[in-house]
Amino acid sequence: MAGRKATEDTRADRAREAVVDAALGRLDLDAKARLLGGREVWSLHALPEIGLKSLVLSDGPIGVRGVRWTADDPSIALPSPTALAATWDQDLARRAGALLAQEARRKGVHVLLAPTVNLQRSPLGGRHFEAYSEDPYLTGVIGTGYVQGVQSGGVGTTVKHFVGNDAETDRFTVDNTIGARALRELYLAPFEAIVENAHPWGIMTAYNQVNGVTMTEHRYLVNEVLRGEWGFDGCNVSDWVAARSTTGDIEGGLDLAMPGPRTVYGEPLAAAVRAGEVEEGTVDEAVRNVLRLAARVGVLDGAEPVVAEPPAEIDGEALAREIARRSFVLVRNEGGVLPLASTGSVALSGAAARDARILGGGSATVFPARTVSPLDGLTAALPDGSLSYAVGADPSDELAPADQGFALRARCRDAAGELLGEGSLPTGQVQWIGDDLPAGVTHETMASIEVRGTFTPRESGEHSFGTRGLGAFTLTVGGEVLYDGVQEMDSDADPFEAFFGSPVERGKVTLTAGEPVEISLLHPLDKEYKAPLPGVMFCLVHLGPRRDPDELIAEAVEAARNADTAVVVVATTERVESEGFDRKDLALPGRQDDLVRAVAEANPNTVVVVNSGSPVELPWRHDVAAVLLGWLPGQEGGAALADVLLGAEEPGGRLPTTWGDLAAAPVTDVTPVDGELAYDEGVFIGYRAWEKASATPSYAFGHGLGYTDWTYESLTVEGATATIGVRNSGQRTGREVVQVYLAPADNDGTRPARWLAGCASVEAAPGESVEVTVELPRRAFEIWDENANAWAYQGGSYEVEASHSIADRRLTETLIA
Repeated sequence: MAGRKATEDTRADRAREAVVDAALGRLDLDAKARLLGGREVWSLHALPEIGLKSLVLSDGPIGVRGVRWTADDPSIALPSPTALAATWDQDLARRAGALLAQEARRKGVHVLLAPTVNLQRSPLGGRHFEAYSEDPYLTGVIGTGYVQGVQSGGVGTTVKHFVGNDAETDRFTVDNTIGARALRELYLAPFEAIVENAHPWGIMTAYNQVNGVTMTEHRYLVNEVLRGEWGFDGCNVSDWVAARSTTGDIEGGLDLAMPGPRTVYGEPLAAAVRAGEVEEGTVDEAVRNVLRLAARVGVLDGAEPVVAEPPAEIDGEALAREIARRSFVLVRNEGGVLPLASTGSVALSGAAARDARILGGGSATVFPARTVSPLDGLTAALPDGSLSYAVGADPSDELAPADQGFALRARCRDAAGELLGEGSLPTGQVQWIGDDLPAGVTHETMASIEVRGTFTPRESGEHSFGTRGLGAFTLTVGGEVLYDGVQEMDSDADPFEAFFGSPVERGKVTLTAGEPVEISLLHPLDKEYKAPLPGVMFCLVHLGPRRDPDELIAEAVEAARNADTAVVVVATTERVESEGFDRKDLALPGRQDDLVRAVAEANPNTVVVVNSGSPVELPWRHDVAAVLLGWLPGQEGGAALADVLLGAEEPGGRLPTTWGDLAAAPVTDVTPVDGELAYDEGVFIGYRAWEKASATPSYAFGHGLGYTDWTYESLTVEGATATIGVRNSGQRTGREVVQVYLAPADNDGTRPARWLAGCASVEAAPGESVEVTVELPRRAFEIWDENANAWAYQGGSYEVEASHSIADRRLTETLIA
């Protein structure tokens, strides 16, 4: 069957290629150059003369935004990519991808701008919630499943950001100097694995430079490595506004310069060909790659799409809930406090328990139709009267987008003040990118936007109002003008951070709960200012009455003292983890650490749930009964949390990255010096670096507890296959992630002490024994020889370690490679 399928695929590929060649032959130079630059922010030009429809791209990776970045067009919000990687389950990643393909088709999207497979080099990386792991093998495994799933639904992927976009500081200009061995063994490795095993239809090139060359112009890494060595035949797309040079980009292997309509391709590219600066054959190759993508997703007439009939429909809410509970990592469970007894009383605290932290900030943001908070989930699951709630501590005292209690619309006017059109605004955020505008409105005619409506407060007291974004604003609440001025951008700021960054308080108004008040935010548009993307982005922000922090903690402590169990939910904010900036430290924001300490002192059965996309410091971890890492759990996170806390499901996750204090972390530098960020640590990042430094993290790579116990009974190694026998020695059915590490017997210090070579999940009932086989890939025994510029097999003696985590190695066998 497999051979017949491969033959059919090859025949279909040849047929599509014939249609692509014929279409290319009918295009003149101007049409070809136009096709290589975006029509607008999210789509390409249609070319009716060859039967090409407009191809639409959209951000991921945890949901499909579509061309409208608004809560009016909701999207399924899955858990963060770090959460997906914490499942260590390629099949689950494949199912997640298939769901996102379903979402993309529903929204008219042909290509998803995901997944992110950059490595978590330093824990300070601000966008690490959007990447999978510090380990290249695990990243490749999860990324492969994700791409296979998306493309099984007939939707393309663009694996990103190729390569070295491992931090956000000065990401547009930084030159990451990476040794050839580290580049191959770490940073390129996930891309290579995904190209080999999932055959992605697209790659997205990064903003940064690598070893002195901007990635969109990196002829060696794109043309020689990606296309030449690896055989990538997809479309190479720039990150948005990354393309800067017409000749440099086209010669460097960049097919598609996004966004439009202003790009370095189009008319400038046609002119460069006519001036003899670029060969038309080079343009033809880029056009062929774009047309091949169009053929694969079904927007080129005459070409059969790769997936003619979409797969069976997937229940998005159910899958989001499953991924969340499978991703939760139980790192501490003293005295078996979890799962909770369903008959006991629970004191819940933490602002993030009520206002759920479900996703990271930046371009990955989507708006789900519903969000289940921890408070919602536990309220639904526990008996009436057994749950109490107190705020305890808020992770942020910053103003947030207007949401609860606001009823808003956005009204667009021209220069004469005439109304052009209006649209509903479920939150205070205006994010109109490209053609995403209310009916009757264009960027050319629109001169101002007014966010107008009412606010009905939940609490009496002094409410703060403000703005986020650039330009002129007039803010009026209850007839009182709180602000009339201009917000300018710092000269050294990331232009995206200007929109996703800090809100600014403009004034306070004392309000009464339940009594509505009129509100208006007028924003005249500055036609001279050129935003990083064509569009309008600003936000009305609000913060309710501030209460004394000590008083809030005291209320939570009193509730905890009178309950059987205390559950504290702590979290980061989008001002901690977001696109556009890196983290300054790993501390939880606000008074959350103080809250945990105080509650733990009052109740020995304190469970802490940590909602963050990447590591945070847990200075109280030895003082509480249980710690559950819940990541950024997506829209169904609260329901999944109730499943796990009450024992309906076990926490299935294992750490995809090392958790430790910043002071002990071996690799922390994300700040360039004179424009350059040196990766001096070479191949030693993540657990490799922790082991080299003989440092003990808070929780090791691969660590995670379930609700049962596992005994490793046997390990045999024959050739490149390890067979591991494990037994569920606990009292309930569970899942174990068997991890296999290789440790060279002879190591001169230039190689890590050990590295992940394979993994597999097993399920078993109490007392049941099962076997699992793990193939050890040849690449696990190779290093990149910088002198020969080639992979070199390293023979000799290795210890093959069957492990529960990198720090909990259960069985060992010697292999002579």
